[in-house]
Formats: sequence, C-alpha cells, structure tokens
Amino acid sequence: MNGPTEDGAPQKEKKMPGGEMNEGPAYVIGHLTVKDCEKWAEYRREVPATLAEWGGELVFRGKIFEVFSGNHRFTDTVVIRFPDVTAAKAWYGSSAYQALIPLREQAAEMVLVGCGS
Repeated sequence: MNGPTEDGAPQKEKKMPGGEMNEGPAYVIGHLTVKDCEKWAEYRREVPATLAEWGGELVFRGKIFEVFSGNHRFTDTVVIRFPDVTAAKAWYGSSAYQALIPLREQAAEMVLVGCGS
C-alpha cells in the first residue's frame, strides 16, 4: 500500500516482477529528505513502538555521503529488518503505523521500498 490517493481512496500495492518472497528476513528501506525537523523528530520517536509487534528492528539510519552512480535526490536512508515479508507488510499495513503516515508526509519526502531475498 502506498497511502491514500488525492481523493482519499487507498492506492493499490505496487509489486515488482519476480514473484512473492517470504523466506528469510525482509527489509524496509526508506530514502528520504527531511522537510520539517521537529515533525521528523516526533515521527522518529513514534515509529519504534510500531515495530515490536512485527519483530521489526532498526538496522541503520544515516546521511548519504556520496552518490557513486546514477541520480538520487534524497539525503538520508533508513533500513528496518523484519523476520519475513509477511511481517514487513503487516507492519506497514498496521493501524499503528498507518496513523503515523500523515506526520511522516509532513516531516519528510520519502520513498519506502520492501526488499527480500
């Protein structure tokens, strides 16, 4: 899911070719640029409480120091690990995390992607 459309309707989940993955850990990777530091700090304080139920853990949060190849417009990256794809999807779709999306959208421009092996 990608949050609601402009008219409030939910967007359909975008799936990449290659089929469903569910064995081994899954990662949610966020590429972002902060727009409002105070709101970003609030969002960062709230997210950890949404992860525990799904076995999610913050692996990395940092600033990009260089783009070695291609174009990348974001300044920061965050990586969250989950036990599997099912847990990652359940976290993103949970009411606890969905409630934080409006704050996230005010705080930062962000692209979230799910990755697994």
